[in-house]
Amino acid sequence: MTLQIPFENTYAALPERLFSRQKPTPVRSPKLIAYNAALGAELGFKETQDETELAQVFSGSVLPDGADPIAQLYAGHQFGNWNPQLGDGRAVLLGESNGYDIQLKGSGPTPFSRRGDGRAWMGPVLREYVMSEAMHALRVPTTRALAAVATGEEVFRERPLPGAVLTRVASSHIRVGTFQVLAARQDLDGLRALFEFACARHYPHVSDPAEFLQSVIKRQADLVAHWMSFGFIHGVMNTDNCTISGETIDYGPCAFMDEFHPGKVFSSIDRNGRYAYGNQPDISVWNMAQLATALLPLEDNSDSAVAQFTDVVHNMPDLIRTAWRNRFAAKLGIAKPAQTDEQLISRLLSIMTDKRSDFTNTFRSLTEDTWQITELTSSTEWPAWLEDWQTHLEAQPEDPKEIMSKANPVRIPRNHNVEAMIKKAVDGDYGPFFALNTALSKPFERSSEFQRYTLPPQPEETVTQTFCGT
Repeated sequence: MTLQIPFENTYAALPERLFSRQKPTPVRSPKLIAYNAALGAELGFKETQDETELAQVFSGSVLPDGADPIAQLYAGHQFGNWNPQLGDGRAVLLGESNGYDIQLKGSGPTPFSRRGDGRAWMGPVLREYVMSEAMHALRVPTTRALAAVATGEEVFRERPLPGAVLTRVASSHIRVGTFQVLAARQDLDGLRALFEFACARHYPHVSDPAEFLQSVIKRQADLVAHWMSFGFIHGVMNTDNCTISGETIDYGPCAFMDEFHPGKVFSSIDRNGRYAYGNQPDISVWNMAQLATALLPLEDNSDSAVAQFTDVVHNMPDLIRTAWRNRFAAKLGIAKPAQTDEQLISRLLSIMTDKRSDFTNTFRSLTEDTWQITELTSSTEWPAWLEDWQTHLEAQPEDPKEIMSKANPVRIPRNHNVEAMIKKAVDGDYGPFFALNTALSKPFERSSEFQRYTLPPQPEETVTQTFCGT
């Protein structure tokens, strides 16, 4: 084999009750759809240019030298309901390279599959590839896409669909649910081993569980504020989809808003709006409370630890609020935001809600001084808001347009473009997939070549529901 991956297998050295050793299941006729060569170079791969070999490795048909594949165990709260055992039901971790996990998704059944087939169809694979790489280009902490491979096999959902495998890269796949499963089983030795591993990998400065909790909370607060600033809705913020590293993970029913509304929901399974756009900060706090509960056994569940952990979690809303204010102030060109700027931001969002304004294009129009041709000007609240905003900008020395141009993208992965790309790919045409990836790779740069990706959907193109990747 000419593809050389400098594997480490540190997670596989943890107690075996944290995972199950599981080789991926070979596929019939693997064919490479895409390979992220730049990411492979960052991971230290000595790569081959042989697409056949890449397809074999990243479909799971050939196990690369040095890999020690495992399926990880975790539990989680799903839509607030406790599930005592989940785990990788259709994924295996091959190992780590240069400090990053390399995982195959859709690589066959595992002991955690719960009667599932362990496979993935092409739509969710290409959706996660596009979405995660777009998020990376937007500078949002995220897992990455290394490769997508067509399997040459069909998977059966409501109908036969072409199968595919995604290779996902992450700082780690340790989740809140990974801690929860050990705490629920009262496995103190396993919990301590996981805690020490997570600290060494992500927070080497941390010395105790309270400091660890505080560090994770800080990253999660920054992450959810970053999501909000781009109109992103994760769609399934279960504790098993919440990483200790602070990276966005599991792009199932996620979506970027077109028309702004704080109550916007896209996920077909979120019937009560638990994970609506405007609820994401509160859910992030709720998830961190579950992490705090899982960490308490490391402190013998003492009253002082409960009080300390409670204070840490209760401080999180202020962290989110500050991060949110900083992100949205930058979108308005304000370099050093104060609490008084929150009212200015909220007033604009209220106008946008009333006028059903496109989230991305509204902020970009303010950046490029083209707001005169938007629906904002028809609001009776607009003249007063515009005057107040300009007063804010006059009071600072920094160039507001330079600040705004770095905070307000021209292009996002709009739902209708993603769905159109998937439809073409299922029919064997990957051209729209590559074109969309290219357009989204430089989201802050205006380009006439990619103008069509800036347009909101026509009424007949509007996507109102997204679905979990299965």
